[in-house]
Amino acid sequence: MTYQPYHIIGADRPARWLITADHAANTVPEQVNGGDLGLPPEEMARHIAYDPGSAGVTYALAELLDAPAILSDFSRLVIDPNRGEDDPTLIMKLYDGTIIPANRHVDATERERRLNACYRPYHAALGELAGRRDDTLYVAIHSYTPQLNGYPKRPWHIGVLYAGDTRLSAPLVERLRQEPDLCVGENEPYGGHLVGDSVDRHAIAYNRPNVLIEIRNDLIKTDEQQVAWAKRLAPVLEQVLTDSGL
Repeated sequence: MTYQPYHIIGADRPARWLITADHAANTVPEQVNGGDLGLPPEEMARHIAYDPGSAGVTYALAELLDAPAILSDFSRLVIDPNRGEDDPTLIMKLYDGTIIPANRHVDATERERRLNACYRPYHAALGELAGRRDDTLYVAIHSYTPQLNGYPKRPWHIGVLYAGDTRLSAPLVERLRQEPDLCVGENEPYGGHLVGDSVDRHAIAYNRPNVLIEIRNDLIKTDEQQVAWAKRLAPVLEQVLTDSGL
C-alpha cells in the first residue's frame, strides 16, 4: 500500500471551517531512514517530535463544527510541514537540547526525498481541501510546551496567533478573554507570521480568514481534556463567526 503522509476526516462535511493539525503525529515513515531518526521513544514522545494533544482536539473540534480536517502523519523532525521549503529549520538537527542523529548529515538528496515523500503531498492535499469552496475559514490547531529551552513557565493557557488578517483572531481574543479562568496570549508564545508556513501558503495567500490556536500541552494530555477544549472552542468559534459577519 502506498504511504500517505496525512489523513483527512469529514471531507464532505458542509461547514465553512477547515481545521488543520500540521504537527499531529510523531511517526517516522519507513521511507525515512528505515523509520528511525535515532532517538529513543521518550524523546519521540516529547513536543520536539509533534504537538501532543493537537490531533485529539482537531478530531473533536471538526466533528463539533461539522467541518473537514486534515492531519499530518509524520513527525516534524522528519520534515516540518509548517515551514517554507527554503526555511533553515525545515529539517531540525538540534531541538530544545536534543540532537536528532538521523538529521545531522542530511544532504540535498535526502531533503528532496523527504519533501516528496511527506511535505509536498501533505500540502497538495491541504491546498485542495482549503480550495473546496470560496468562503473557507482556516483554523490551525497546535500545542506548545509549558517550558522551552529552560525559560520560565509560559503562563498562557491558550494563544491566538495571526499575521495581518485579524478578522477571526481579534474577536476570538476578545471572546476568550471574557472567560475568567483563562490566560489568553495574543501572538504568544510565538509570533503569528512565518513566511511560507501553512497559514501563509493556504490562507493568507488566498485572503481566507484565518487563525492559529495554540493550547498549552499540559492541558490536553488526555482524551477527555482534548474533547473538553474542543467543546469549549466550538461554540466560541461559531459565535465569533456570527458576530464578525464573515
